[in-house]
Amino acid sequence: MHVQRILLNSRPGNNGAPVSENFRLEDTSLQLDLSEGEVLVRTLYLSVDPYMRCRMNEDTGADYLTPWKLSECVDGGGVGLVESSQCEGLNRGDVVTWFNWPWATHCVLKGNALQKVDPQLVDGHLSHLLGAVGITGLTAILGIREKGHVTQGANQTMVVSGAAGACGSIAGQVGRLDGCSRVVGICGSQGKCTTLVEELGFTAAINYRHDDTDARLKECCPDGVDVYFDNVGGPISDTVISQMNSGGHVVLCGQISQYNKDVPYPPPLDPSTQEILRSRNITRDRFTVLNYMDKMDAALLQLSTWVKSGQLKVRETVVNGIENMGVAFCSMMEGGNIGKQIIKVSD
Repeated sequence: MHVQRILLNSRPGNNGAPVSENFRLEDTSLQLDLSEGEVLVRTLYLSVDPYMRCRMNEDTGADYLTPWKLSECVDGGGVGLVESSQCEGLNRGDVVTWFNWPWATHCVLKGNALQKVDPQLVDGHLSHLLGAVGITGLTAILGIREKGHVTQGANQTMVVSGAAGACGSIAGQVGRLDGCSRVVGICGSQGKCTTLVEELGFTAAINYRHDDTDARLKECCPDGVDVYFDNVGGPISDTVISQMNSGGHVVLCGQISQYNKDVPYPPPLDPSTQEILRSRNITRDRFTVLNYMDKMDAALLQLSTWVKSGQLKVRETVVNGIENMGVAFCSMMEGGNIGKQIIKVSD
């Protein structure tokens, strides 16, 4: 069988920005004689996510992330259809998903690694299994519930950085649905600000490229900030933390502004910011969604219910063709997406 796949062609270097040429499209063939327990799957959708930038380095800086190897097939979140199976419990036509799906049009995988999914969970919108009703949505809802300590009726203000991205766009809505009285998003364009407020129900949005972030935060959060869902790190996070209330909580989800730099994860904070956390008794705990496997099923059901009812709006930026994986990845790293960046590989 003829197959196309994406290899890691080169590394951007610890302090380099990724370029599409770091990836290479390869035409190859796939043997179809399946061993016991294996399945042949056709890829429908693939995901690109900020954490993958760490996997482009020889050392990811995180013990739970393995680096991609040069001249080998890249992997990440994916969803596809079983085309043939030698695995009990998986049949032709089943929809399956996996966190380490190869970037390839077809692949042979161990069936016991895959999660079989009922398409009704997402009303047939299978790409949502990589976003709002997948690992991205789980990161948002479990991050808020495990580290954000949102309480109904407590009149809390939440700020989300990277708010128009895959995780941020869900996190802000979850914060509102879980009881925050005010949710403010920080993003990088006026169009994104409009989407956050008019489509996704944020109270207000700040364009960090154009606005005085410190002044606008004071306007939008007159009672200070109680919960900060941090996707970006760096100076934006220093600004938000400076306006946080005593006893507040930082959900340390991502640090995309720092991923191209050779710094440990999470990156060290400015000493003045560290002192604010200490003196105001603000928690800032690293959050890894894979530590909460026992809570995922219930959380996925909640996300599915919200999406089906329309309470949780889903935005995606879809690029067609596996040959465009590198372009889509680099665009996502530069903020070219609204919502989840998805690559459609096949129908």
